[in-house]
Amino acid sequence: MPLTTWIKAGTSATALVLATAGTASAAPAEQPDARAAVVTLRYDDSRAAGWEAAIAAGVASWNASVTNVKLVEAAPGSAAEIVIVATSGWPQATLGPVRPGRQVRVELGSQAVNDGYNKTRIAAHELGHSLGLPDTKPGPCSQLMSGSSAGTACTSAVPNATERSRVQSNYANALAASVVADGRTLVDAP
Repeated sequence: MPLTTWIKAGTSATALVLATAGTASAAPAEQPDARAAVVTLRYDDSRAAGWEAAIAAGVASWNASVTNVKLVEAAPGSAAEIVIVATSGWPQATLGPVRPGRQVRVELGSQAVNDGYNKTRIAAHELGHSLGLPDTKPGPCSQLMSGSSAGTACTSAVPNATERSRVQSNYANALAASVVADGRTLVDAP
């Protein structure tokens, strides 16, 4: 069947393929932009039983908020830059920014949940430390890094514009490898 007959037949899939193919061949090859490089950080939550949904939501929040660093779940048994564990104490994390090939620890403590704090906000907040953000206490609910100072009614797990900008800066031009991680452990008790 001639190509024109397929198009006239109205097959949208064929038209889409032809439109895409035509566009791809007509456009000049683009050079990769170093500024658009994305740093991929793997996390291991295999020792964070009961926190899986909160971790997934916290990761999704960060991945939707920043463009030059992405958090992905590590394959079972493989190395991860962010090791997440469940504990009975207060949440705490190593202050980054973590670099590929290096490792930080996040502890998601049940004490905060027992006191009424939101699990997803806790997970997103602690991941923020791994990305290089310190606490901003006291602070309002609109600041993810205000942590427990925002109170137990606060459920926002979304970083604000300043927090997003700082993480973007921490991983600008994929330079996270040259930024020295702080390494302090921040405990998020009220």
